[in-house]
Amino acid sequence: MTPMSSLRRRALSFALAMVGLQGAALAQSASAPSSVPPEVFFKDATLHEARLSPNGKRLAVAAPGAAGLRVGLYVFELGPRIEARRVVQFANEDVGSFQWVNDDKLVFSATDRRIASGTHYQAVGLYSVAADGTGARQLIQREHEAETERKAFGGALTWNHRLLDVPFPHEGEPGNRVLVGKFGINRSNNRAAYTPFWLNIDTGRAVPASFDEPRGAVSFLFDSHGEARVVVTEQDGVRVAYWRGPDQKTWTEITRGDLLGLPFVPTAVDDAGRLFVRRLDGPQRYDVLTRFDFQTGKPEPRALLSTPGFDAQATVILDAGRTVGLRYETDAQATAWFDPAMREFQKQVDARFAEGVNEIQCARCGKPDMVALVRNFSDREPGSYWVYRGGVPDAERWQPVGRQRPDVDPGTMASQELHRIKARDGIDLPVWLTVPQGTAPGKPAPAVVLVHGGPFVKGRSWEWNGMAQFLASRGYLVIEPEFRGSRGYGDKHYRDGFRQWGQAMQDDVADALVWARQQKLASDRACIAGASYGGYSTLMGLAKDGPLYRCGLAWLGVSDLMLLVKGDRWVDDDLGSSYRSFMAPTMVGDPVKDADMLRANSPITLADRIRAPLMLVYGERDVRVPIEHGERMREALVKAGRPPEWVTYRGEAHGFGNTDNQVDFARRVETFLAKHLKDAPPTAQAGQSTGQ
Repeated sequence: MTPMSSLRRRALSFALAMVGLQGAALAQSASAPSSVPPEVFFKDATLHEARLSPNGKRLAVAAPGAAGLRVGLYVFELGPRIEARRVVQFANEDVGSFQWVNDDKLVFSATDRRIASGTHYQAVGLYSVAADGTGARQLIQREHEAETERKAFGGALTWNHRLLDVPFPHEGEPGNRVLVGKFGINRSNNRAAYTPFWLNIDTGRAVPASFDEPRGAVSFLFDSHGEARVVVTEQDGVRVAYWRGPDQKTWTEITRGDLLGLPFVPTAVDDAGRLFVRRLDGPQRYDVLTRFDFQTGKPEPRALLSTPGFDAQATVILDAGRTVGLRYETDAQATAWFDPAMREFQKQVDARFAEGVNEIQCARCGKPDMVALVRNFSDREPGSYWVYRGGVPDAERWQPVGRQRPDVDPGTMASQELHRIKARDGIDLPVWLTVPQGTAPGKPAPAVVLVHGGPFVKGRSWEWNGMAQFLASRGYLVIEPEFRGSRGYGDKHYRDGFRQWGQAMQDDVADALVWARQQKLASDRACIAGASYGGYSTLMGLAKDGPLYRCGLAWLGVSDLMLLVKGDRWVDDDLGSSYRSFMAPTMVGDPVKDADMLRANSPITLADRIRAPLMLVYGERDVRVPIEHGERMREALVKAGRPPEWVTYRGEAHGFGNTDNQVDFARRVETFLAKHLKDAPPTAQAGQSTGQ
């Protein structure tokens, strides 16, 4: 393949530098892993997201500007002459998500990326702007926006609206409308229910959509014209999915379940009226993708995509309403193209960028004049964007957009591996290892068992992760178990974690470390660490399997299961009645029927068993895991004569949005681990679980 001309490369690099998007060249000089400062792993990305316009002639990018500016929105003209402009920049807010409505206009939300999740709901609003930066209009208000920025835009819908869908701009259709939903709280489950409206982005005028949705609508699937085809409702703990086909006026129920799931999940609909659904298959109940058969009223028995050993987690790739492929995930992301031309193009891209995963977004997919945006990423490379344009001279076809984190040198990053081991009761247990550079075979490294939050989510995929890479850069083997309860490895693995907090789920965490030691990968020096549920698991690991660990790092961690599942009128949290009435009793435990089990597996009742040094870290504004969890744990440890290191961050919630706080936390972690894993003498007990 003809390499891109040096003139072309210099032209786009200059354009990127002019708007402050690119802080370093594509090639990075090598440096010793331990010398990489924490800022490299935790500061804001240089390039957040990029999207092609529908005709592929423009590229929109969300990125922070130079000199500490907030994340703004930039547009690049992808013609023979490269032009770049900044179209949106707020003084005190960041551009959030954005989409092209047509080839000349975009809509976007505004948020504060320096405030982490886990605060009370904050409306992000909706704005429109032309690709040349003119005609900015506020469409939906923000609940708490600066007065100066409120005055900068005209009147808008009230904050209790949200964007539902952006139709594809088909010829002959308005092309300047989006679908928004006005939400009210459904008193039966305390969840938001939506009423859809068409919103004109040029005038700000909203009119009702031309269909009557069933009561309690919480989500929709639309075709590319903006016609609702699927609506999911929730009422009194019951979830129902309805279908309305082309030219149909009424809704037909196709499946129902509870708040923990539907028998099958509607995933996408194309303009041919085909409904794609995910259903479960086999004894492990792996997630597979298939079509819905309207004749039988059931999903087709033949799977379009199955990935044994993993849930496919497939999404349908649509080009102007036409199904062209499937994007799915096993250990890493992959794409299966239905379009032969796209299959061939994927091969060419994979040959050009041989390291890592290549995710393709395309306009006029598979056509000779196709325009494609390629994101290349791996376990060592956070991501880089490239643009391909068909129908132009070879020397002009490939253009670099930029790297998402140009300060990260892939040559100094650690590799990530997925292993399958057996837990003590024989179940299959996936375990991720991030292996520090310079680790020699047969020479075990000190280890950090990093437990993911959730807990009922997938913990890791094969991609760059700041915390894991930071720990590996300090010489630690990072062990991340996908304990039972984790998503992505079959519905059975997921549901096997129900009501197992501190029990079988915790055994899986210990078994991962024991296995790594048996394989001579991990030494007898290990610390357990994690956030949210991972913080809970850290506390339980020290109490239940104390001899395995030298120390513990728990941030934003649950310590009192009764407080989690029952709540407290004096403690402000965001879990809501729906979670506590319908989900927590099944997934964690019933506060009445399982009171003894919940108390027995609450770290605050086990403080006297914790012997290892412990650091507790909390955000003072967290309403997902309120700081009361930490204060109760600290009080119990002090009473037991084992006071922890105690750190709180003012203004932070369920995560650290402020870069200075992120870096401060990382330095504290580095010092704490060095003290207890590198400087301390070995322990004779390491490697054995207490089994309590």
